[in-house]
Amino acid sequence: MENFLDLDPKQHIIIKGAHLHNLKHIDLAIPRHKLTVITGLSGSGKSTLAFDTLYAEGQRRYVESLSSYARQFMGRLNKPKVEYIKGLAPAIAVEQKVSTSNPRSTVGTRTEIYDYLKLLFARIGKTYSPLSGKEIKKDSVTDVIEYLKTMKEGEKIILLAPIQPNEHRTLEQQLSIFTQQGFARIFHQGKIELLDPLETTPTYPFDLVVDRLVLRHEEDFYNRVADAVDIAFFEGKGKCSVFKIDAEERFDFSNQFELDGQQFIQPNVHFFSFNNPLGACPTCEGFGDVIGIDPDLVIPDTSLSVFDHAILPWKGTGMRKFYSKFVNNAYLFDFPIHKPYFELSEEQKELLWKGNSHFTGIHDFFKKIEAKNYKIQNRVMLSRYRGKTRCTECEGSRLKKETNYVKIEGKCLADLLQLPIDELAQYFERLKLTPHDTAVAERLLKEIKSRLAFNWPPH
Repeated sequence: MENFLDLDPKQHIIIKGAHLHNLKHIDLAIPRHKLTVITGLSGSGKSTLAFDTLYAEGQRRYVESLSSYARQFMGRLNKPKVEYIKGLAPAIAVEQKVSTSNPRSTVGTRTEIYDYLKLLFARIGKTYSPLSGKEIKKDSVTDVIEYLKTMKEGEKIILLAPIQPNEHRTLEQQLSIFTQQGFARIFHQGKIELLDPLETTPTYPFDLVVDRLVLRHEEDFYNRVADAVDIAFFEGKGKCSVFKIDAEERFDFSNQFELDGQQFIQPNVHFFSFNNPLGACPTCEGFGDVIGIDPDLVIPDTSLSVFDHAILPWKGTGMRKFYSKFVNNAYLFDFPIHKPYFELSEEQKELLWKGNSHFTGIHDFFKKIEAKNYKIQNRVMLSRYRGKTRCTECEGSRLKKETNYVKIEGKCLADLLQLPIDELAQYFERLKLTPHDTAVAERLLKEIKSRLAFNWPPH
């Protein structure tokens, strides 16, 4: 007994006096960081020790660490019948029961890590344009005011609302309505013109002059400007501009989530869910797999090179022209036709499947076969190589490609979903955020790291 009491709780889970059900005041020490198997006759207390004692105490301690607000939804957990347990961490139990998962379930959804990742990207994810790579921001009245504060006092500016054609009104009707609303001027082709009387009829696009200002760095001035900016955003359908008269410079603002002439979806939790139509890939409908051409059937022996007919459908006499065109033109794009397929780089494999201007890739080859599926031989060939394969639209991430535009420190959600648990844990350990993002996502990051630690304890 003295040796039992002297054991280190950091190295052992120490159970003293367990007396629930068939357990008769059992004393036990279980080494930590090792796989321990409990065996014995039926009714000897194996499940009572594992689930009703060890797991119950670990779960109770975890619940007690939560806030009082969270505990009210979880009910009361009774303390197991034991004198004490030392060295026990919060626990999870994998029981023998029928799984309630569905075809969309993954390790991330079952462990709830994916739910926290969705929240994280919805809260602090930054959206970047795929065309320019610039971050997409939604301007507000405050952003316009902050820009004005950077200008010199006394500078002359005009606040503009860009006007676009209205399908329900003619140009004359629009101008008449502006006059009735109290607006007196428009900005057209670099000049300010009076609305009444209007010397020349403007053409689209033109700007409505919402206000003319001489800049003053005073609180009352900014309150007036804020109201004017709000009106400019409304009349400009989400857009307004500040024009410097002396410098003839124009700065545009938009309270719409757009850039490079493209409208983007603002990140939210449903946008990152493959169980929701807003976020699910439209091709595979959130499953990640489709019935298509199976690469393992097209290239069954990866030890062969392309020259040695690794691509099985190109081996036949009728399709040999695709093989010949590739082999004869391979020198033009420096493709190693004699190297075994499994030794090719990912870029070389992608080129082989997608093709280029010098040859028809495997994907386009099968599209040509599908275009002539009225021929019986083509239908037979397609059925020979069809199988369950990864969706080419989302690359197995199950999410719309638009979610790839939202990133945290250069990584989108699809990138994180492809990482093993240990690499994902290391990513979050190395993650450096701005003070604002850290404050917003502090509790989320703590929960993600905690759940990753359960699945991959860093020893």
